[in-house]
Amino acid sequence: MDAGAVAGNAGLSSMPADQEWMRAFFDRPAPTVAIDLIDAEFSVAGVGGLIVETEAYTDDDPASHSYKGQTPRNRAMFGAPSSVYVYRSYGIHWCLNFVCRPGSAVLIRALEPLTGLDRMRQRRAMDNIRLLCSGPGRLCQALAVTDDLDGLSLADDVFQLTAPADPRAIAVGRRVGITKAPDVPWRFGVKGSPFLSRKL
Repeated sequence: MDAGAVAGNAGLSSMPADQEWMRAFFDRPAPTVAIDLIDAEFSVAGVGGLIVETEAYTDDDPASHSYKGQTPRNRAMFGAPSSVYVYRSYGIHWCLNFVCRPGSAVLIRALEPLTGLDRMRQRRAMDNIRLLCSGPGRLCQALAVTDDLDGLSLADDVFQLTAPADPRAIAVGRRVGITKAPDVPWRFGVKGSPFLSRKL
C-alpha cells in the first residue's frame, strides 16, 4: 500500500463486544485490522480515548517478534485473535498490541485522550494533553498497561473497544523505530491528528 490518505474504516460494527465477535473481527490480516481500528474508542478500566495511530506486524515480517517462532516472551502473539500482547521495549516502556491471526498483531501507537484524563495526567506527571498518549510507551503509562494484561482477551471486562462514530481520513506511512523492513507502509493514523506519535 502506498503512503497517503485512505478512506475511514468500516470494519468495526455496532455489535456487542463479546468474545465471538471480537475473535471474528481480529481473525483477519493485521494491516486490515490496523486500518479498521483507527478512530475506534478504547479504554482500560475506564481510562482511554480514540485510537489515532497503529502499526501492523505479521508472522512473515522480519520486524515482527513472531518472525522466528514462538518464545516465552511472545507467546501471546500466538494466542486467539483479540488477545492482548504486552511487551517491554528496550527494557523501559511497555507496548500494547492486539493479536490478529496467529503470529500477527497491531501495535497501538497513539490515542486521542477522552476519558480518565485526571488519572492519565497523574500517571504521566504532566498536563499536556497532546503528550499523554502520543507513543506506545506514553500510552501504556497513561492507561496503566503492564504485562499483567498480557494474554487477556479484549472481550474481558477491563477493556472497552467500540466502533468509530464518524471515522476520519487515514494517512499511511512507514513504520518507525525498527531496523528490519522499515519501508513497509504499515503505519496508519488519523490524517492531521495532533495526537500522533509522529507525523504521517
